[in-house]
Amino acid sequence: MAHSIEEQVELTAKQQLQQAGVDFKFKTDNVNDEIEAALSKAESKSGGKGKNIPDIKILLQMPDHSFMPVMIEVKGTKGKLEKRTDSGTLSLYTDRGVKDYASIKNFAVNGALHYAESIIKYTKSYKEVIAIGYNGYSSADGKLHTELGVYFVSQENMLIPKKIGEYSDLSFFAKEHLPQLATAIHNLQLSEEEQELQTVDFENQIVKVLKDLNQQMHDNLNIKAENRVQLVCGMIMAGLGAENVAPLRVEELNGDSGTYSNDGVKMLNKIKEFLEHKQLPEEKKHTINQLFEQIIRDKNMYTPIKGASPIKSVYMCVVDDIMPIFQSAKHLDFTGAMFNEFYSWLPFRPGDDKNDVVLTPRYVTEFMARLCRVNMDSYVWDYTAGSGGFLVAAMKLMIQDAREQIKSPKELRLKEDQIKLFQLLGIELRPDIYMLAVLNMILMGDGSSHILNEDSLQYNGKYNQAIKDEKDKDFPANVFLLNPPYSAPGSGLIFVEKALDKMSSGYAAVLIRENAGAGQAKDYAQRILKHSTLLASIHMTEKLFIGKASVQTAIYLFEVGHPHNVQQKVKFINFAEDGYKRANRKKASNSVNLSDNDHAKERYDEVVNLILNRAVTQSYLKPEDYIEDTITLNGDDWTFSKHKKIDTCPTIDDFRCTVADYLAWEVSNLLKHKKEEDSLGKF
Repeated sequence: MAHSIEEQVELTAKQQLQQAGVDFKFKTDNVNDEIEAALSKAESKSGGKGKNIPDIKILLQMPDHSFMPVMIEVKGTKGKLEKRTDSGTLSLYTDRGVKDYASIKNFAVNGALHYAESIIKYTKSYKEVIAIGYNGYSSADGKLHTELGVYFVSQENMLIPKKIGEYSDLSFFAKEHLPQLATAIHNLQLSEEEQELQTVDFENQIVKVLKDLNQQMHDNLNIKAENRVQLVCGMIMAGLGAENVAPLRVEELNGDSGTYSNDGVKMLNKIKEFLEHKQLPEEKKHTINQLFEQIIRDKNMYTPIKGASPIKSVYMCVVDDIMPIFQSAKHLDFTGAMFNEFYSWLPFRPGDDKNDVVLTPRYVTEFMARLCRVNMDSYVWDYTAGSGGFLVAAMKLMIQDAREQIKSPKELRLKEDQIKLFQLLGIELRPDIYMLAVLNMILMGDGSSHILNEDSLQYNGKYNQAIKDEKDKDFPANVFLLNPPYSAPGSGLIFVEKALDKMSSGYAAVLIRENAGAGQAKDYAQRILKHSTLLASIHMTEKLFIGKASVQTAIYLFEVGHPHNVQQKVKFINFAEDGYKRANRKKASNSVNLSDNDHAKERYDEVVNLILNRAVTQSYLKPEDYIEDTITLNGDDWTFSKHKKIDTCPTIDDFRCTVADYLAWEVSNLLKHKKEEDSLGKF
């Protein structure tokens, strides 16, 4: 093993900082209390509870007078600058979503990134950090060689490390070079591929944490499965805090049993303060508070078990493990992940309405929003909103489009506010699920203004929430996204009919039981075709909801406001093979239960491009899986199977194949008889 010269390398780094006029701190020095507390709270480089101790720490004053932490980790062995995953990414996690402690401990850049992530997760003041790995080694002639990896890590960039530039020493920290450093950081942008990779990382982390917490609530705390989602949602609100509302500190939950001082009351008061600060309509606050009170006021929730109440035990996990991930992954359907994990423990009972709630995977919600051409000027609604997954997906695309189209920071901010406050509307009947959608949209930056706890079959099409002068105005929807309860009339097509009747134009994508378009809901289908055109029918994999529901689904795409013309060609796609491999292992990671094993992203892109008449650069669909054909107005021929061509006329190749098979059979028989004769001859 090569001899480490880490001390010599660290001395060189400090000399360079001194020459640049930078005020830096040694290992045991205190940068400030908030940063030191974050480094102590985060897991150590080895995954334990010991304190993190960067080799060099800096609180750098930038040209705009803000302060940015700089964490430098030093190594002194050739080849110890940085370690990447097998797929080539620089991540603190393996390709399977497991924290890579060996790389964090043994490589300079990886260790520095770990410190940077700890600061972003566990401080409120610092959401941007510069992470530097500084490695050195001696050549055979005794000459010192050094190498640097200089990266920028931020919450805005989803904690993806972005390389700032190539540097041979630390002189770029000198005051006269800071403007160039600031410009380089400002210009760092995430590619779509980087965003997707990090999104998958976050999803893996979320599922792992939720599985562990679910197991703890089941094994040790005896918390009912149906109460877990609401309990954790409320705790996230208490842990978020708001302007002039401090987050609830774990130490405040001290196990008191008093009527007005127990842990349940403290939790409820903090949740109410959070909701009050959000200035939600009274009926919305009342509905949500009622849900929390039913659970948290239960004496079993605030009575200590081995010194800590169940509320405190769960809240410690929320603060330490869930909040850091969530605050860096606000673009995800976070509460949807909680619902799917926690409710998976509920037994299925015939007739139970909980069996009718299956939340749509993120990649499908985004797929359907893209099919509907969602952009910054879209007005999107969902009549069975669930946790708000479709609205989250739409908001992401709307804001992404706004950032590409609008170059003025002031105008962009106004447009983003407009999108969140006025261009999204969801309706959810069940109060417990409705609460998930409200929290989801609050976490996204507050698009919760128009999440309605109503029966969408009685809904009047208006905003219906007291925000400015919009309450009594019609919601001008031009995009409809839906995954309805399949037990509803028409397998859920009743919701489609109700919504599309209130739209004058735009697009609608519906994920529904496929037989709704095969004659099982003819009356609804016929009425829908009187004002909307069926553009596409996509046969989805039967394993889409594996472990949660066994149902064959399809996505039906409509253009609203144009009666269907029987001469209109409809695009029928067999998408049973979408590139994903699915499993249903209760304790397995998200990457095991859902893995891209055959170009899933490219396959979904291909279908979008086909349907939107865009160029297709590479085809994964088989020719027989794509059909263009007409439909009648009967409402019973919307499915792919109704239009699949079965060619019964034999070709010359069929003849050749048959002859070859026959000859092979004849030869096999001859050899068999010969073998039998040889065997008889031996006796």
